[in-house]
Amino acid sequence: MSAPTTASGSAGPIAAEAPAALTDRAPQVPAERLVAEMVPPPRFATVSFDNYITDPGQPSQAEAVEALRAFAARLDGGTGAKGGRRRHWFRREAKPAATGGGPRGMYLDGGYGVGKTHLLASLWHATPAAPELKAFGTFVELTNLVGALGFQQTVRTLSGHRLLCIDEFELDDPGDTVLVSTLLGKLVEAGVALAATSNTLPGKLGEGRFAAADFLREIQGLSAHFRTLRIDGEDYRHRGLPAAPAPYSDDTVTRAAHRTPGASLDAFPALLEHLSRVHPSRYGAMCDGIQAVCLTGVGPVPDQSTALRLVVLADRLYDREVPVLASGVPFDRLFSEEMLSGGYRKKYFRAISRLTALARDAKRLADTPDGR
Repeated sequence: MSAPTTASGSAGPIAAEAPAALTDRAPQVPAERLVAEMVPPPRFATVSFDNYITDPGQPSQAEAVEALRAFAARLDGGTGAKGGRRRHWFRREAKPAATGGGPRGMYLDGGYGVGKTHLLASLWHATPAAPELKAFGTFVELTNLVGALGFQQTVRTLSGHRLLCIDEFELDDPGDTVLVSTLLGKLVEAGVALAATSNTLPGKLGEGRFAAADFLREIQGLSAHFRTLRIDGEDYRHRGLPAAPAPYSDDTVTRAAHRTPGASLDAFPALLEHLSRVHPSRYGAMCDGIQAVCLTGVGPVPDQSTALRLVVLADRLYDREVPVLASGVPFDRLFSEEMLSGGYRKKYFRAISRLTALARDAKRLADTPDGR
């Protein structure tokens, strides 16, 4: 009798429970879950201003921490008349202005990897209000919420919040930018405090120094409500860290998937095709319960639409700290030179940076017999 074969076609040990396949998952996500999950992702569930490691050579980082601490302290916790009662998602509640006369919004300006998301999540945690009175999400997640609830219902839902944090405000899609800017205008009128980070526009070379002007111009009438905090520094994911491990063989990846509890195993081309059939708002749910992602045959993405979907998946995996073990080409060869010099270049560099970090995390899966 011949030995059982792995997904790559080579002989190998088969675990009692075969790895999952992301390509088998197409979850349906109700609107209520989209609202309830507008909290900092697991990677940032316990961050704080105290554990943000500032670079002594970049004083703007410490200055940003102190400014955000003061901003959080000015926000009304809303525990008086409400007595700490849980607010219903779809009922608007009147409340006083959120920031006691100070700026109504904070914009964190800087390149990728300088800790903007860490600081934004720290602000969410530090704001003295119940979790259901604060919302945290990426720009894409916010537009997905509008798509699920409709514009007016989204306004009613979020108007009851003390704070809305928007990570990676997109400046490369004019339609969505106008939509969200209009939404933010309604929320400011309702007294909601805002905080945001953003991407730069095409041609800005990912430096971040032009992002503030771009952001304030795009949100037009809201710009007077925002204070800009410049955060200088290098990508922390590469500070003193070893280079990303080279890709492994198909056999190594497949064997690791079979011996690692909670791992998924997919051929990269099949996964890219599957992503085209699942709305990006559902990529997070698609990763529910996955402890490691194993990919065979990683290669350059064929077009920009596919690349942008992969960026969203990379963000969701990074948020959840899911290691990625892969065979094929290194992650810094996923995107073509044309993509890396085009309008979405910052998204692609962010995805490369995050996938590289997750590849480092996955090295132990290939190096240890039991994947632990």
